[in-house]
Amino acid sequence: MADPSADPTRSGAKPSPGNGANSKDEQLEAVRVDVEGTDLTTQQGVRIDHTDDSLSVGERGPTLLEDFHAREKITHFDHERIPERVVHARGSGAHGYFEAYESMAEYTVADFLQEPGRRTPVFVRFSTVAGSRGSADTVRDVRGFATKFFTRAGTYDLVANNFPVFFIQDGIKFPDFVHAVKPEPHNEMPQAASAHDTFWDFVSLQPEAMHMVMWLMSDRAIPRSLRMMEGFGVHTFRFVNADGRGTFVKFHWKPMLGIHSLVWDEAQKAAGKDPDFNRRDLWEAIESGHFPEWELGVQLVPESDEFNFDFDLLDPTKIIPEEQVPVRRIGKLVLNRNPDNFFAETEQVAFHTANIVPGIDFSNDPLLQARNFSYLDTQLIRLGGPNFAQLPINRPIAPVHNNQRDGFGQMRIYRSQSSYSPNSVAGNYPRVPDGAVGAGADPSVFSHYQERVDGVKIRKRSESFKDFYSQATLFWNSMTAPEKKHIVAAFQFELGKCTRPEIRERAVEQINHIDHDLARMVASGIGVTPPEREVVPNHGRSSAALSQVQDRTAPIDSRKVALLAGDGVDPVHVDAIVENLGGMGVVVEVLAPHDGALATQNGNAVRADRRIATMSSVLYDAVVVPGGADSARALAGDGDAVHFLAEAFKHGKTVGAVAEGLDVLGVAPIGEIRMATSSEDLISDRGVVTQVRGPNKNRLEDFCRMFAEAMRQHRHWDRETDFVPA
Repeated sequence: MADPSADPTRSGAKPSPGNGANSKDEQLEAVRVDVEGTDLTTQQGVRIDHTDDSLSVGERGPTLLEDFHAREKITHFDHERIPERVVHARGSGAHGYFEAYESMAEYTVADFLQEPGRRTPVFVRFSTVAGSRGSADTVRDVRGFATKFFTRAGTYDLVANNFPVFFIQDGIKFPDFVHAVKPEPHNEMPQAASAHDTFWDFVSLQPEAMHMVMWLMSDRAIPRSLRMMEGFGVHTFRFVNADGRGTFVKFHWKPMLGIHSLVWDEAQKAAGKDPDFNRRDLWEAIESGHFPEWELGVQLVPESDEFNFDFDLLDPTKIIPEEQVPVRRIGKLVLNRNPDNFFAETEQVAFHTANIVPGIDFSNDPLLQARNFSYLDTQLIRLGGPNFAQLPINRPIAPVHNNQRDGFGQMRIYRSQSSYSPNSVAGNYPRVPDGAVGAGADPSVFSHYQERVDGVKIRKRSESFKDFYSQATLFWNSMTAPEKKHIVAAFQFELGKCTRPEIRERAVEQINHIDHDLARMVASGIGVTPPEREVVPNHGRSSAALSQVQDRTAPIDSRKVALLAGDGVDPVHVDAIVENLGGMGVVVEVLAPHDGALATQNGNAVRADRRIATMSSVLYDAVVVPGGADSARALAGDGDAVHFLAEAFKHGKTVGAVAEGLDVLGVAPIGEIRMATSSEDLISDRGVVTQVRGPNKNRLEDFCRMFAEAMRQHRHWDRETDFVPA
């Protein structure tokens, strides 16, 4: 089969303006295979008559070595797995496109940022960091957010995380960090968790890690959905324009659905109820047409302003607060197609921070420099050799011509006699294009950014990297009261899993450098004597952009609502709720004590989508109970249904009830919540929306509108929930 990326001409071609948002999909079409209507064959194309029994001497005799079909099947099976990634092993991927809002030609010649409306195909892989491929989605961890842009000028990889900083400043420490956070070597536990001795031993001895630790202990570490988390390039990169002028740039992905998280109790339960919770959410959203969207934002810093901050731009443990340098939104990412095959696409995709294109270059961030070495080295062992870029998911849409021949997995048949440069036998092709260097250089040809670098070879960190705590304090100061409460609880949970008292004590000492009150609260829950004195006064600065919940509402498209119903449910209520909320983009699922059809008041059909006992409130964003006297009696006596409501209430979710559904809600332990009465027939109190049965029972638009408005808050933190036994 011909290589779809090959150019029929012998010379290097410039980017073709015909390449568009579907160009990668068209390229992949050449390697897609459908098996419907085909005959079973061997790998050599030989059709066979039997595949259920090995060739043997008689029915009960020994198996024969000459059974080439059995040998081929088993041998292939024995070699089907490749090494999983050391980090980011568990991932989910999707195809889509990036569309530029404006031309960024003033700052960069990057092809995909040159004109408004241009669409560039992308493949995105989300991942957790610490766990193996078989670990759960909802663990407390960093999330990867890697985007492969198939641009006309080559492939660009923006290898991002959902935190804007990292644990270490220099890549030489990366093996130490990963060894520390991975399961402990003597017993391979705990899986996909930082709540153990070796992790906290490492970070408590590395003050530079404390800013990242604050993010890890926050709600950001347990996103509600991959579609509802930010992404950050972490490092400072460079844009380079046609004149060779550089501008420092930080990359941000801003989710259109808002930034939302689980609560810790919910995350732990979801790991048991559905360990694929985030992966399933992404897949189902795309399949149902609720395409995830993010805006690409950039923080631009002129090189002349490099030293105008109270931190070093090259330090990957620091952010540029958005109040100092606003995020400029320059384009939109849309994921609109799921992979056809997980292994061939999501598992074999290979990202690399050094996959850059003309117009984008590196800074001297020491962690970034190490990543630029490490990723390629990793892919050589994972994907079997140097030709992994020829795998369909990794293949550029830009033409590929070079002298890199042979090796494992070579898929191209080169007809030229030469595999070297310079040469005369092939006319010196492939050759460096004209105008690649010097004045008037072609901006579509990559040329390294020129900067003067001199110095003495040393192993020494810059003094400008040694402010370890002020931005960790900034993060703490920026949190709302509920977010701070969650951070304290996270520290207590994590450190409570450490078996060595000295590690707990040392961690509290580090936290005391961030905030004295925080350290005392953490210490009080883990058996450590609270520190008596603060190390340094809290500087008092904050950044509203760091909080997820400060005065924010969000779209509710694709949010999931559980509608609890039993035999005798009012079908008019069910239809009205499903229709009204569905019209707002909400997915409503009917949960009942049993599967199948439900008996109703007027005989109209209502079918349960799932049994209540097989689901959980942690898998939904809200819950509502419609009317129907018989249904209400059944649900009020069903422990699973009552627990469902109580748990949703405890986790701050929107809860609703209509007519006799209020009787079910009344059984659940939700405390002093005002509910609708005959004199006040529609009420919303702290996210609990209720409506009594009235003359307009067939019209529940007002209830659904109020219910949806409550859902836009995501969580209702103004409830008292400590007493709720859920």
